[in-house]
Amino acid sequence: MKRRLPTLFISHGAPSILYEQGAARDFLTGVASTLERPQAILCISAHWTSASPLVTGAAAPSLIYDFGGFSDELYRAVYPAPGAPELAGRIVTLLKEHGVEAGMEAHRGLDHGAWVPLTLMYPEADIPVLQLSVQPHRSPEHHRALGQALQSLRDEGVLILASGSATHNLRDFFGRAIDAPPPEYVTVFDEWLKDSIEKNDRAALLNYLDTAPHAAANHPTPEHLLPLFTALGAGETAGRILHRSYTFGVISMAAYAWD
Repeated sequence: MKRRLPTLFISHGAPSILYEQGAARDFLTGVASTLERPQAILCISAHWTSASPLVTGAAAPSLIYDFGGFSDELYRAVYPAPGAPELAGRIVTLLKEHGVEAGMEAHRGLDHGAWVPLTLMYPEADIPVLQLSVQPHRSPEHHRALGQALQSLRDEGVLILASGSATHNLRDFFGRAIDAPPPEYVTVFDEWLKDSIEKNDRAALLNYLDTAPHAAANHPTPEHLLPLFTALGAGETAGRILHRSYTFGVISMAAYAWD
């Protein structure tokens, strides 16, 4: 009998992780070997926001180069993974059955929060990929409920892959070297996040703005942390850390799994 797949949260970093060597890139290129091969991948990316949940329904999703200022190499990148329109329809139905208004976006491609890490994780691009949007104006509890509604997909070989950033203060990003040491406000929050996930302290996590040290400094806007709550909702137990490193000092590249 096929085992239930874990649900993952990864910090995807800058698009240049495709060619910049480092610990996080090494982690992403190796993590798939620790997992059973999924039948499909549902990516919840910080880079797709909408008023209510939407699912991509394209049969052959294009790539969205939603970034600027990087080398030409990145704009020539391809990731020709197929989509999964039938699965997209089932996901919309599952969400509606759990009281969540949801819809399908038939023509949207994959943004860099999805195709960049997937290029490193599954470079053959032979596993169907679809995306679920986040709602920055909605609460962590809303995003946890999305994960709960989709939990059964894990028994069907669907890898629920939440893609964001454990810390994400771009206001403090500019001018820092890629190997700059992390400031204290970043490491303190990152340690709190790790402890809360490993203790399965869901109340603290869902109320992170009130309970986490330096929460607003690490996430001036919420969209890069919100995918984590969908991964949390799709998981049932305490999470475990898969990877921990930093880029440009203020970007934690932490990754977690819920088994």
